[in-house]
Amino acid sequence: MRLLTIGAFARAAHLSTKALRIYDDCGLLPPAAVDPHSGYRYYAPEQVDRARLIAELRRAGMPLAEIRTVCGLPPAAAAEALDVWWLRVRADTAARGRAVALLVDQLSERGTTMSDTTFRYAVRCETGGVRDSNEDTAYASGTLLAVADGVRGPGGAAASTAAVDALRSLEPADDLLAAVADAVTRADRAVRAHGTDADQPASTLTAIVRRGTRLALAHVGDTRAYLLRAGELSRLTQDHTYVQTLVDQGRLTPAEAGAHPQRALLARALGSGTEVEADLALRTALPGDRYLLCSDGLSAVVDPGAVHAALTGADDPEAAVARLVELAYAAGAPDNIACVVADLAA
Repeated sequence: MRLLTIGAFARAAHLSTKALRIYDDCGLLPPAAVDPHSGYRYYAPEQVDRARLIAELRRAGMPLAEIRTVCGLPPAAAAEALDVWWLRVRADTAARGRAVALLVDQLSERGTTMSDTTFRYAVRCETGGVRDSNEDTAYASGTLLAVADGVRGPGGAAASTAAVDALRSLEPADDLLAAVADAVTRADRAVRAHGTDADQPASTLTAIVRRGTRLALAHVGDTRAYLLRAGELSRLTQDHTYVQTLVDQGRLTPAEAGAHPQRALLARALGSGTEVEADLALRTALPGDRYLLCSDGLSAVVDPGAVHAALTGADDPEAAVARLVELAYAAGAPDNIACVVADLAA
């Protein structure tokens, strides 16, 4: 059998001689022969495939101990073991990412105490130009922004009010996101409590809870949250609607979704289904940020460009809210209009 010197084998396997010595020392890739006098290592050509596999697994970040296990398996079993390892890495990475995001929020907050920042806000909740009742609820304080839209029918108004009230009683907590998640669960129970044998009301809910410069965002349904930062408007929520599901699946374009007859059909809401399924996120706020929370009575009838212009053109939240509601009425205001605008001021 023709053996390769360690240098020739390193070139064939695309590894360094230092790496080969490490793999030998840990028993992962011992040489085929060792000169008893010089200690020089020699490798068999058929070891190249194993060496290359080890190199690829190392580049993927797999520890040497797990590489030894994978390399000792038949190809199909090795592939399965690699897939299981990668799923575990992804879960661990996601958990670490959440921990890092929380630390970033906490460190960002240490230079800014609770008293250093506050929300300056304005709220409007209008019946609109067509409806004879108002199922929307809007609320703002120095630590909470919330908009809820009760499903039209008996109990809709009570459902949206109950949803927001559950967050108004939120107590300060070190784990802000967990506290908000618990409050959303209470909101879901409160909405369900308004049900009768003949009717089960439901409500959307979009809320931002502030602790210093940390913000917890909770969202269920098709009420929305937007952020205006440095002149750029970004949407922080995604609608939980049947039509949005079709858009996500590529079966509808966003333009087609806007004109779809079932665009208001909710896929998720408080009080609907077996249990609440809310979107939750932590964010870091910056002084100068402007937040908009609104019901679909605004977002469904006012063009995003007009919303952007209204938010950037207003000197304060009161002026911004007034302009947005004016735009909704100019578009016919076919639904209730709930609108909260808040600036994070230092």
